Amino acid sequence: MQSQILPSRAALVDRIALQFEYGQNLIVLLGTSGLGKSYMLETFITDKYNDFNKAFVQVSAQMTDAQLMSELLEQSFNSPLIDHNLSLPENYYQLLQQQPCGPCLWVLDGGRQLSDEMLIELELLSKNSPNTLYIIIASQSKLALNNAVEIYLEPLTLRESKMLLQWYFTDLPYDEDPVFSTFLAEAHGNPSLLLAWQPSEHIADIIVKDKVSWRLHLLILMLLIMLLIIGLLYKSDMTQWWQQYYQQEETQVVNTAISIEQVSEPAIKKNDSIINLNELEVVEPDIKAERVHINDVPAIMQSLTEPGNTVNVSDNDVDDSTNNKSSVSSDVKSEALKVNTAEQTQISQDNIWYMQQIDTNSVIQLLAVTQQEVSDNFIAQFNLQQQTHTYQTKRNNKIWWVVTFGSFESINEAKSAMDTLSAEVRKNKPFYKKISKIKQEIALVDQ
Repeated sequence: MQSQILPSRAALVDRIALQFEYGQNLIVLLGTSGLGKSYMLETFITDKYNDFNKAFVQVSAQMTDAQLMSELLEQSFNSPLIDHNLSLPENYYQLLQQQPCGPCLWVLDGGRQLSDEMLIELELLSKNSPNTLYIIIASQSKLALNNAVEIYLEPLTLRESKMLLQWYFTDLPYDEDPVFSTFLAEAHGNPSLLLAWQPSEHIADIIVKDKVSWRLHLLILMLLIMLLIIGLLYKSDMTQWWQQYYQQEETQVVNTAISIEQVSEPAIKKNDSIINLNELEVVEPDIKAERVHINDVPAIMQSLTEPGNTVNVSDNDVDDSTNNKSSVSSDVKSEALKVNTAEQTQISQDNIWYMQQIDTNSVIQLLAVTQQEVSDNFIAQFNLQQQTHTYQTKRNNKIWWVVTFGSFESINEAKSAMDTLSAEVRKNKPFYKKISKIKQEIALVDQ
């Protein structure tokens, strides 16, 4: 049960339950955003109809009709086998025949995201359901439903607005507070806006002036003066250091200067001898002819064709290896061809058998898998070769192998045959299927 609920909302929950008791199986709860429709639905599904099979679905814009159908049926039945090619009422009727359940309660939040087709199916199912089925839908706007009871969710009164705030906030202002009274009036009884109240935004922070703040100002001034003095002393020391550095640099430049007489001498000493600059000899380097390597192609070809360099290969060895490989590959291909031919022959014979049956007859579907080996092992394990047939169909762009049992003119005969099956076979929850439906599924493989 919900922890807290306002009196008007509790009365509305009882009113919805009373409408169901009067025979209305489909109810639409209407209200603008923020009025608490989701909270109402959670309270209703928690407090009411505890002996029902309940299903709660939050419908979103990304949810498809197939996903919604799966959510409802999976929450209402125990591990149901859902056929996505069928509609919601058809799947519901078929599951009721397989595993009868008690009364059901479906609660859908976000009704404006439902498609028109799903609304029609929900309305037909609520009207023609063989068992008790109550459906309640919450929406912000009206839905395209003809036989549904519409209940409007009203805003909270001023008294209930204050009650809701007292549940969530401990320190509230007085009712005479102008800011608080204005906030209540502008919220218009919307719970989401009321819960957005922030007391800290409406409190005035009064700052008392410190009487001894002049001491802090004096301390900061003294620190600034000290930093100024330190900076001046540092600047004077650096000035003296730079002056000394520049003087040392000038003396080094003077000591390393070269005289004009040394620069004007036209001779260079080398190996204790004097060489005149005007008598320089130009020595040309030796340029050796590069050795070009040319491949003698005719000589290479002649060496390969000499008798001593030839390699003899036995023709018999080549023939034997070739014959062995060809014989092995031909044996593998022939075996694979035989297996595929046998499988295709068996499938075509079963398809002919199904086509010869009357459309109104029924069979018992035992298994549906995507691997043929699984179906063959299933038939062999329970010794069902003489009483079963297998056909192929296509679902979700995949090939399925479906195993069926017998062919019966009425449902009573099919039920009697169902009782003859072993308990291990009935673990897969077999069900009845019309021959007309099987012919349509076989036709999907050729498309």
